[in-house]
Amino acid sequence: MPVVPGRRGAVAFFVVFGVCLVALATALNVGWMVMTWGQVATLLLGVLVFAALITGLILNTTFLVREIRRNEQHDAFVNAVTHELKTPVTSIRLHLETLLARESSLTEAKRREFYALMLDDSHRLLDTIEQVLNTGQAGRTPLHLERHDLAALVDECVTFTRTRLHLPDTAMRLAPSTGTVAIVGDRNELRGAIVNLLDNAVKFSGDHVDVAVAVAREGNRALVRVRDSGPGLPASEAKRIFKRFYRVPGPLTQRVKGTGLGLFIVQSAAKRHGGRAYAESAGPGSGSTFCLELPAAPPQAPA
Repeated sequence: MPVVPGRRGAVAFFVVFGVCLVALATALNVGWMVMTWGQVATLLLGVLVFAALITGLILNTTFLVREIRRNEQHDAFVNAVTHELKTPVTSIRLHLETLLARESSLTEAKRREFYALMLDDSHRLLDTIEQVLNTGQAGRTPLHLERHDLAALVDECVTFTRTRLHLPDTAMRLAPSTGTVAIVGDRNELRGAIVNLLDNAVKFSGDHVDVAVAVAREGNRALVRVRDSGPGLPASEAKRIFKRFYRVPGPLTQRVKGTGLGLFIVQSAAKRHGGRAYAESAGPGSGSTFCLELPAAPPQAPA
């Protein structure tokens, strides 16, 4: 998410202003120490007051900079959601107006094409609404825990994503798993997290979608790995991308539609199940691997 010039200037101003205040306070304190060198009590009081002032200045500057960045992220989120909602609604409206105005001249094939496009737009609209709702409810709804075969759940999510995004089987491949990888969790929440991982991989793959998915068990942990052939990630962004509203700065992110909530939902679901979500990348241009790590379920006792 790019920083707009006005806010970049505000951040720079508060940082420079804070540094200047710290330098001024340091100079005053040094002068105070020189003038009161022989008075131990006065010197000690001055040092304590100086430490309190410096701490307050640093905390105040940090708070102001964080608030500016948080407001910037909120604005970017509102703009993204507005775009995500407005675009499909506008498309549906245009197709409906065309159907009403030219119903007699449109062939059956053309009408079916319009219906399919409007259905896709309505799915996109519902996906955006569900993402916003899931973010607002993250951590609040109780988990409905059941035992699941993780490989079967991932296979269902891969099939669903392929169908919804009209992808060929070669564009998104699920590697065969060796043995059963069982977990205990909330099916709907885990399914939403996996689908968000797959959607994220497709979005950032560009025109050539090549996504490899794998499920494995390593010790007492169950892993879902989603590897894409996209632009990759700088090491400094690997943790930030799981924050609410955050999107990696750059021209590609500006072209890719999204709200900055998908990976946050993945991280929230992972933490609620006692696991974690993380990203790995060899650097820009090398693609990325996103991992969902969950506690593996113990073997079932015989009936």
